[in-house]
Amino acid sequence: MSSNGGAPYGSEEPTSFGLQPPNPHAAVPHPGNPYAAPTQVVPPQAPPPQDPGTGRLIAGRYRLLAKLGHGGMGTVWRAKDETVDREVAVKEPRIPDHLPERERANAFERMRREARAAARLDHPAVVNVHDVAVVDGQPWIVMELVRGRSLGDALQEGTLGARDAARIGLEVLGALEAAHAAGILHRDVKPDNVLLGRHDRVVLTDFGIAQIEGETNLTDTGGFVGSPEYIAPERVLGQRPGPSSDLWSLGVVLYAATEGVSPFRRSNTPATLQSVLNATPAPPAAAQGPLAEAINGLLQKDPARRPNAAQVRDLLERTANPPAPAPTQVVQVTGGMATAAGGIRLGRKTLIGLGAAVVAAAVAAYLVIADPFAGPLPDGWKTEQVKDVAATLSVPKGYKKSVPDRETDKGHWVTYTDASGAIWISLSLEKKAEDTSSEIAGSAAAEMYDDDGEFKQSGSYQLDMPAEKLKTKPGDATYQGKKAAENTVVYTTDDTQNPRPRELRIFYYKNTAGDMYKLSVGYPGRGDFTERGREVAETAIANLDVGKL
Repeated sequence: MSSNGGAPYGSEEPTSFGLQPPNPHAAVPHPGNPYAAPTQVVPPQAPPPQDPGTGRLIAGRYRLLAKLGHGGMGTVWRAKDETVDREVAVKEPRIPDHLPERERANAFERMRREARAAARLDHPAVVNVHDVAVVDGQPWIVMELVRGRSLGDALQEGTLGARDAARIGLEVLGALEAAHAAGILHRDVKPDNVLLGRHDRVVLTDFGIAQIEGETNLTDTGGFVGSPEYIAPERVLGQRPGPSSDLWSLGVVLYAATEGVSPFRRSNTPATLQSVLNATPAPPAAAQGPLAEAINGLLQKDPARRPNAAQVRDLLERTANPPAPAPTQVVQVTGGMATAAGGIRLGRKTLIGLGAAVVAAAVAAYLVIADPFAGPLPDGWKTEQVKDVAATLSVPKGYKKSVPDRETDKGHWVTYTDASGAIWISLSLEKKAEDTSSEIAGSAAAEMYDDDGEFKQSGSYQLDMPAEKLKTKPGDATYQGKKAAENTVVYTTDDTQNPRPRELRIFYYKNTAGDMYKLSVGYPGRGDFTERGREVAETAIANLDVGKL
């Protein structure tokens, strides 16, 4: 249980950990709205009664001010230390009277252990214990007051982005490293025990069931302590836990924080424990790259196969502090949505070059073109030197490469497609010396500029569908300081059985020799792959290097 019970202190205590999606605000009828409900006058209400015990003085020093929250082991109060004139959190023992004396004694001993465990640790992500006041033989723990709310409460409103989750994970990891170095296992790492305080402070609380090396285990015979969905498999099996058991729990916390659901939670405790032992969680969808690698590694059933704290720290730091992107150039669009004039034909060479997937492709535009040579590639990417198109292209690892069949196609192109077929990248080169049919002059890129070099709104985009079904967002761009062009095409596939929205982002560059490069990225227009497709397009365009091998 946290030092403030997980209760929020209100909007005056914000943190910078953004939740997504944000909670929608309740609609408020405008005074001019004729359909608005009539205003109701609410009579003043008496203030709520104070909690029993408010105002009580503990150990002649700590004045109880208000309840902050409660859990199975006690109630947390906001209190004032009248000796030094500061506010603190005081944890009152909360043990049912009907418990046998042995269990009551165990509970009190757990509270003393919590104080001892936390007091032994010197880390900013561990709540500070100031005092243990014994009242009628019961230990009241006096701690620093962390103003904020628990991660568990925050996740009720939405999920965290990868960077925020990694930043929180790093702080919790630091607290666990300090605890493990002192011979302490936390054994109850979960969102409710992670406080998000002011100034981005993250605090791991509730060492009430911590196991301190060399001390007697308080767990009753046949029982266990902790939250079932966050307990490591080896603990469920009754095996001796170690630091990797706490790291497993951290992995579950990171999964829940980014995916919005705990991977092992079931309708009852036995089913939850069974899923911890046997269920394989779905791979993280929101978490990608190093964060996904950390989560997948931490959730290995075998403790020996989990990454150690140093390896987890490296992955989380790479997520929290990714390499700075290269400076970008904002493309100024000279016109809004345009509908291409005339019918649009799909040529045989283009069909072969882009593959059949281009017929089902469509695109929405993000009109920001990064300068080439955008620095380190994201994790999971590689560079491909393709001599036939005289360019170096960056693509995600695992994409399948396709090239022309020289017996039937003399064109210069290369296509990379992900295993699902949902996203593809294609780069083509039209060489001026081979342009006997004036294909370069009639290309979409050439038509984007008139004789005066002004931007135009139409062009042939080589999609085999009626123009009225096609929308475009053309725009200016640059490549190494030279004029280039971009277009984004949005449409729905012409499939009566299963029409699908698609997006196609196209980048054009004609070099001084008159050779035309065309980089196209196709991906779904709606759904889980849309944002991924846009990221792929952005990265591929930003890292395109033509004319050099």
